Amino acid sequence: MSIKIYHNPRCSKSRQTLKILEEQGIQPDIIDYLKNKPNKEELETVLTLLGMSPRDLMRKGETIYKELNLKDNTLSDEQLLNAMLENPILIERPIVLANGKAAIGRPPESVLGIL
Repeated sequence: MSIKIYHNPRCSKSRQTLKILEEQGIQPDIIDYLKNKPNKEELETVLTLLGMSPRDLMRKGETIYKELNLKDNTLSDEQLLNAMLENPILIERPIVLANGKAAIGRPPESVLGIL
């Protein structure tokens, strides 16, 4: 079983989620998505598995969100997706993929439901 975590080691929720996986005896593929940006296909897959739109997956409190005026409701999903690809800090974290499903680790325990 291949399990992936889109991880930011500086994020406490991401670290807690990784710890929960490890406590379950799982050694996931750790993707430091700020250093290894996801490509468009990967991000679209994550969105599909989560059942979310690009806007739903965005971290709206990030400075770059405000700088790029991403709250503008006239922006298309494609434009928002491109903003996340160019600025992965905008992607909510952590995201765990397992068994053809995905979950955001907020709260960290929520990922247990897809294992």
